[in-house]
Amino acid sequence: MTKRVAIFGAGPSGLAQLRAFQSAQAKGADIPEVVCFEKQANWGGLWNYTWRTGLDQYGEPVHGSMYRYLWSNGPKEGLEFADYSFEEHFGKQIASYPPRAVLFDYIQGRVTKAGVRDWIRFETVVRWVEKTENGFDVTVCNLPSDRTYTEHFDNVIVATGHFSTPNMPQFEGFDSFKGRILHAHDFRDAMEFSDKNILIVGTSYSAEDIGSQLWKYGAKSITV
Repeated sequence: MTKRVAIFGAGPSGLAQLRAFQSAQAKGADIPEVVCFEKQANWGGLWNYTWRTGLDQYGEPVHGSMYRYLWSNGPKEGLEFADYSFEEHFGKQIASYPPRAVLFDYIQGRVTKAGVRDWIRFETVVRWVEKTENGFDVTVCNLPSDRTYTEHFDNVIVATGHFSTPNMPQFEGFDSFKGRILHAHDFRDAMEFSDKNILIVGTSYSAEDIGSQLWKYGAKSITV
């Protein structure tokens, strides 16, 4: 009986697992049946941009934190796949710090070439995993049809990441503040903050990049 492997998430980590199985199969190895469950309608994980925040059209928490004009804060040379170069994908050399859409296109290109999209069940969220004597019972829900079902797998690979749930602090005065309060997870477009006074709490990568974008697109003042 063919073994079955479930992969949770079709972001960069989950896609890397799919690519590894496909590569082994292409070299003649016997691989298990692989099924990847992805909550979103497309692959890419956090790199899959959506304008939505809060809850999606199915009432599920929005996974992505990606904003429209994000640029990579690390050089592409540190992100490049060993078996699929940026030059191979784009047919030429590109700048070391590409924008979001370019990186998403590159990530997508590798797995498109590998032909693993049919291994993914999109818009399907994992609800429950139960360990059994000989594997795992995985309960999932197909969101468009609202159909919940359970399948058995021999192994489970969790590739859901750890950046999808914002850590929102609470400060005195939030309840009476008359402006808008949002976490960087829900930031999408700097242009909506044009001509506004902005306070950013935090000094790490998101604060630096969002602050720069807010200034570029016309914020009146920025305090960090």
